[in-house]
Amino acid sequence: MRLILTAIAALSTIAAASSGTVFASEKIDAKAGKALHDKQCLACHVQRWGGDGSAVYTRADRKIKDATALRQRVAACSAQTGSKFFPEDEANVAAYLAQQYYKFK
Repeated sequence: MRLILTAIAALSTIAAASSGTVFASEKIDAKAGKALHDKQCLACHVQRWGGDGSAVYTRADRKIKDATALRQRVAACSAQTGSKFFPEDEANVAAYLAQQYYKFK
């Protein structure tokens, strides 16, 4: 059941991200994204990657190549961990990560 819910959440995020639209009411807030990241994501990343957890973002073989992939990854992590992020939370976390680590062109 958990796998099905994870797949549904990931697919709905992929559909929204691939449409290229952002919800009209959605205001991206990287500062709020950092707070969510630090509260919901950091402990797992530190456990899996060591140090301050940022190695997942700074490793040489980065898996995330663009903003759409980043937003999809944040949504998938949220679904897998049960963080229960709303779409705007996912957008905020992705905005923080893009600003802090990815700096997409």
